[in-house]
Amino acid sequence: MKKALVISGGGSKGAFAGGVVQYLMKTKEKEYDLFLGTSTGSLMVSHLALGMVKELKKLYTSVNQKTIFSNSPFKVKNVHGTKVISIRHLNTFWNFLNGRKTFGESKNLRKLIKNNVTKEMYEEIRKNNKDVVVTVSNLTANMIEYKSIMDCSYDDFCDWIWGSCNYVPFMSLLEKNGQQYADGGFGALVPIREAIARGATEIDAIILETEVVQTNRIPSKNPFSLMLDVFDFMLEHVERHNITIGKLSAKHKNVKLNLYYTPTVLTTNSLVFDKVLMKKWWKLGYKHAKKRDDESMSEFRPEMIENKEIEEGLKNS
Repeated sequence: MKKALVISGGGSKGAFAGGVVQYLMKTKEKEYDLFLGTSTGSLMVSHLALGMVKELKKLYTSVNQKTIFSNSPFKVKNVHGTKVISIRHLNTFWNFLNGRKTFGESKNLRKLIKNNVTKEMYEEIRKNNKDVVVTVSNLTANMIEYKSIMDCSYDDFCDWIWGSCNYVPFMSLLEKNGQQYADGGFGALVPIREAIARGATEIDAIILETEVVQTNRIPSKNPFSLMLDVFDFMLEHVERHNITIGKLSAKHKNVKLNLYYTPTVLTTNSLVFDKVLMKKWWKLGYKHAKKRDDESMSEFRPEMIENKEIEEGLKNS
């Protein structure tokens, strides 16, 4: 039996996935053979392959905008206790003047990856024969690619993690081997089907969206906010398509599939990294996974009690 953990894209909402995984791996003591992530999920899978949940929590509850962006296209303001997001027009204009292809730059994220996914971790994962896979969108070849740690050098693997996280045109564009790469979520936000193709017989998939659409978006006020809304619209439908295909593949291959959605809308802009909120989301993820597990167990208790009574009756007869 081959068990897989799949974590979808979702930017700062990855903190919620961390809480779910803490419950699954530390409280339930579940073990996995395959770790497959997209975007923020790709940042998490190396730590999880080594059981480094504590270190991952420290990472996900300490980052901020400066940790990710070397040139942030976003401006965050507090208006009456609510965070309002707008575009830093001067920053985006500066990028255009310098001939760059995106509105913002995420070079700080590349440094963060190198500092936290170390060469020692890379070598230990390969030694333990854990398959860690990240998803990237090859814009040049117009296809989705899955990069396994088993097939990459250390530097290449760090590049693929970075590329998988780069939500262009607001973050950097990865240019490698004469081709351009971007966020894996543009084509495979929830790569359940790939986990099945790699031989998984049981999958826990963490999806950083609600199961049912719960938001109506505020009308766009400028081209940038409209672009964000359009991207979110497309990614939401990519996600639902991925899940539908994943469910069908799981049913066809007789794969056990467990889906963990967020219970509420965590944020409408997952490119804003707020330490306080991310700490709350981590706790929420843990509580939600535990609650779901408790509810699942309660569904089986009547049947278990009934079977026990039947067994006792047979013994006494």
